[in-house]
Amino acid sequence: MLTVFRRLLVCLLWLWLPLSQAADTGWLRAADNQHASVRLRAQTENSGETRLLLDVTLQKGWKTYWRSPGEGGIAPAISWDQPLEAVWRWPTPQRFDVAGITTQGYHGDVSFPITLRGNLPERLSGVLTLSTCSNVCILTDYPFALDLTASPGDDFSYDYSRATGALPLSGGLTSALNASYAFGKLTVTAQRNAGWQQPSLFIDSMDDVDFGKPTFSVRNDVLTATVPVTDSWGETLTTLSGKTLSIVLADSGQAQESSLVIRPGSIITTPSLGWVVLMALLGGLILNVMPCVLPVLAMKLGTLMQTENHARGQVRRQFLASVAGIVISFLALALMMTVLRLGNQALGWGIQFQNPWFIAAMALVMVLFSASLLGLFEIRLPSAASTFLATRGGNGLAGHFWQGAFATLLATPCTAPFLGTAVSVALAAPLPLLWGIFFAMGIGMSLPWLLVAAWPGLAQRLPRPGRWMNVVRIASGLMMLGSSLWLVSLLTVHLGTLPAITLGIVVILVLLLLTAWRYRWQTALHAGALALVFAGAVAFATGSDGENPRRDRVNWQPLSEQSIARALAENKRVFVDVTADWCVTCKANKYNVLLRDDVQDALSAPDIVALRGDWSRPSASISQFLTTRGSAAVPFNQIYGPGLAQGHVLPALLSREAVITTLSDAKGK
Repeated sequence: MLTVFRRLLVCLLWLWLPLSQAADTGWLRAADNQHASVRLRAQTENSGETRLLLDVTLQKGWKTYWRSPGEGGIAPAISWDQPLEAVWRWPTPQRFDVAGITTQGYHGDVSFPITLRGNLPERLSGVLTLSTCSNVCILTDYPFALDLTASPGDDFSYDYSRATGALPLSGGLTSALNASYAFGKLTVTAQRNAGWQQPSLFIDSMDDVDFGKPTFSVRNDVLTATVPVTDSWGETLTTLSGKTLSIVLADSGQAQESSLVIRPGSIITTPSLGWVVLMALLGGLILNVMPCVLPVLAMKLGTLMQTENHARGQVRRQFLASVAGIVISFLALALMMTVLRLGNQALGWGIQFQNPWFIAAMALVMVLFSASLLGLFEIRLPSAASTFLATRGGNGLAGHFWQGAFATLLATPCTAPFLGTAVSVALAAPLPLLWGIFFAMGIGMSLPWLLVAAWPGLAQRLPRPGRWMNVVRIASGLMMLGSSLWLVSLLTVHLGTLPAITLGIVVILVLLLLTAWRYRWQTALHAGALALVFAGAVAFATGSDGENPRRDRVNWQPLSEQSIARALAENKRVFVDVTADWCVTCKANKYNVLLRDDVQDALSAPDIVALRGDWSRPSASISQFLTTRGSAAVPFNQIYGPGLAQGHVLPALLSREAVITTLSDAKGK
């Protein structure tokens, strides 16, 4: 009996881990935690480096934690009995959300490769502390000992290789990656050529910084992760600029671990809903005086003048039809934005002008309208259609409807004051609010038309029809022709300069031939000479200012987040200009402000980096740049510097004083 007892005692001592001298601890369990099992194995390489593998097996519903647990939990740790250097390597974690608390960790089976360095004894010992949680959390200590002279088993190398295969890589997932912080929000943007499916982001903790749960948005191949940030007291942090951020970004079974220097971001303030609606109304109203819409207004005025009797009912119906065309067109734009958002495509005001087919169709329609106004031909409907419109459409209300719709389409290249803010809020807002804001913009643009519909007597005060109307009609046709040629010029970025110029010349020659056929050759020659004089005047006005040619002397560089961060690190100022060939407001800013000598001198200063982004064609990087700054329209101008680390966004309509003053403020002290 005594012999049996002694044998049992020896077995118990063998199973008791601190007395074990093997390189494999076997599976360890604790009496107070039956939900987890752990095992440690070690092997010393010929290089003298010791590899340690920590295996953890958890029951279903239980989890343990990553090196940065998040809002709760404790990361696994080993307290060694001997002084040594242990380098932990962490597999890609998962995110857990329980009762409003978000944590980062693992469930099921997980293995941690650990590298031991230094002069190690033959026998290693220590205590593993592991936190496991389900509905409750248990903190468990596992004492262990390892004999480094023993073998860990034949399957160690395979298991260690499999564990290292689950580690995030240092690259290969993203082609561009950056991080910025502005007033409580960390923004991480990443570009992946293969696109994004189910992205996840894990952030290492910082001292006195709490990171919340990220939210994601994907447009084309660019991912934007927005993370709320507070200090340990729940207050908003002033800045994180210049600090190093360690993250793991994962998608579709592939993960990348990166370290980023946080750059300053733009402070984006979202106005209240009432202000947004008011901005939408004002922005839509101001569109009526933008140069894009003037040709259609002239055509509308010409239509009224051709009517001998301005009957109140008839005028009201005509203008209400135009209002319907405007509002429905804005709702059609809202539908287009909704489809693009659901398809994770780029959103922005006027982006349809990035499509060459849309530009060509608009140019064709404008040329036809111009030829009709110049009297070269008339668009006649079949008699049955004319009778139908006369009896049911209120004397051809369809034409007035399309006038309103056409005015809306021509307004989209213009960015009026207040409009940019309203559009930016709309494109980031829930879909019902997006539709509401676009409807408010339609009502705003319709206000002058509604004014005439409400008081038709305003139309009755127009001069009586006479020969002078032919002059107005020709002027309207020429304005429409100028707009069509401008649209043809936008095809330069898609077709090239020579094809676009050739197409414009063909349009002019066809109109001249129609003029000669409709009237006589002498009239066509006079019109051609007038066109040459007009083209020369435009070229002179846009190319010179008095005696000094308007030449851009600024050394513009391609726009990128990296360029901004690099310039700020060198204590330089940055001027950002995002423009597009189809943006009329951009052209006005260029010729009225940016090409002025004093502004050119200011932008050519040695400590200024001028960055320009061209949005004439679709660009995921520029769309992402605008989105991170709460903008969805061009022109967009922003100035950074030592005195404006967060960046200052300039108004849509630039002024010389605003540019020079803000550049001076960017110097700082």
